[in-house]
Amino acid sequence: MKIFHISAECYPIAKVGGLADVVGALPKYQNNLGATSSVIMPYYDNAFTQKNNFKSIYESKLDFNGHKIGYNILKTKAAVLDFEVYFVDIPNLLHKNYVYSADDTDRFLAFQIATLDWILSFKDLPDIIHCHDHHTGLIPFMCQESFKYKSLNTIPVITTIHNAQYQGWFGYDKLHLIPEFESTKTGLLDWDHCINPLAAAIKCAWRVTTVSPSYMDELKQEANGLQDLLQHESNKCIGILNGIDTAVWNPETDHYLDHKYNIKTLEAGKLANKLALCKTFNLDESKPLITFIGRLVHEKGADVFPLAIKKALEDENCSVLVLGSGHDEAEQALLQLKENNTGLYNVFIGYDEKLSHNIYAGADFLLMPSRVEPCGLNQLYALRYGTIPVVRSIGGLKDTIVDIDKNEGFGISHKEVTVAQIYKAITRSVDLYNKTTIFKSIRKHIMTIDHSWDVSAKAYINLYQSLKK
Repeated sequence: MKIFHISAECYPIAKVGGLADVVGALPKYQNNLGATSSVIMPYYDNAFTQKNNFKSIYESKLDFNGHKIGYNILKTKAAVLDFEVYFVDIPNLLHKNYVYSADDTDRFLAFQIATLDWILSFKDLPDIIHCHDHHTGLIPFMCQESFKYKSLNTIPVITTIHNAQYQGWFGYDKLHLIPEFESTKTGLLDWDHCINPLAAAIKCAWRVTTVSPSYMDELKQEANGLQDLLQHESNKCIGILNGIDTAVWNPETDHYLDHKYNIKTLEAGKLANKLALCKTFNLDESKPLITFIGRLVHEKGADVFPLAIKKALEDENCSVLVLGSGHDEAEQALLQLKENNTGLYNVFIGYDEKLSHNIYAGADFLLMPSRVEPCGLNQLYALRYGTIPVVRSIGGLKDTIVDIDKNEGFGISHKEVTVAQIYKAITRSVDLYNKTTIFKSIRKHIMTIDHSWDVSAKAYINLYQSLKK
């Protein structure tokens, strides 16, 4: 089975969020099952492309906005990942040092058209086209309705929604950029009086998946305006829980860690990493270390949790370390906490991949008070490293973390994103830390929980096969 994943992101090539982690792992695990799974993505001007050498395997011109634009399909000269990645190089549009920006409509529409134009040239067409998020949301429509791509309309097209908050809206002034189709089909593009690529994908894809079962259920109730559409199309919607790449996220082999460990050396390994973190960030290593890693935005609770952290620090019963960036207000609130909490608190504004791995390894608890969390990968990384997640029970967090008050529970959860509930969750974490025997038993247990991509990759293969019958 020949599968193409089409995406704006793929780890470690270009990463903004969890989309990259999924697209950077799922193809590998599908290939382990005997498929031929590859990725098609834009060619950006970033660290990955600057340090690798590429060769052109296809060259053509793109009809776009009244112009003929040259483009190439590139591959790395040497094998870099465990699956093939094809790069769509449109120099004037895609060769940027960023992934997302204000010019995304033209950039990603050109990317999608070039991708389909290239696929048209194939002697042997792919068995499955798997699109990810709104950046590739017009591919299901174009395969189904654009005249030039009619020969592709027998290929099953899957759309996976990683985050429904972002839908790629644009106005009808750009309708002419989409390859020609019957004007009576314009309604397939429309949602709330504009062109909505994610809505078009939901309407036209053969199947629509999300990254956890609970997130799919939640989207049918609230999806930034698309909930009614998802309810209407519910017969083709399914939630498949993401996995993690256990080769990358493995404390025993993690090249980012100076102090590697496994389940047998858990206590010594966690302590060594915690001591190193606390020394670097001037934190009290004798206290439970509570951490946050992620974007400082509303959907992650970043407008609320700084106040909860401030309240917890007043108790002086824990140390807190935050890694993230986002809204200025959240960044400033977190920076201000440094003023009166020396030795108990620190923050790193920005993102550092090595530091994130070291935090998973050295932390006692990981805080995730999300308003929206389609699947969440951070809590799965935390489990793998013996760090106990403290989460809001929503989306994938609800599917993967069982509260310690429940039978066989191993995490701490809360229902609402409020200062009071986040603070209470933090105090429950401190109480658990002080119950040394139970605490050690739980973090040993969570390292054994299997959230690899094996199960999820098989679920996707089964879905594909059901569409080929």
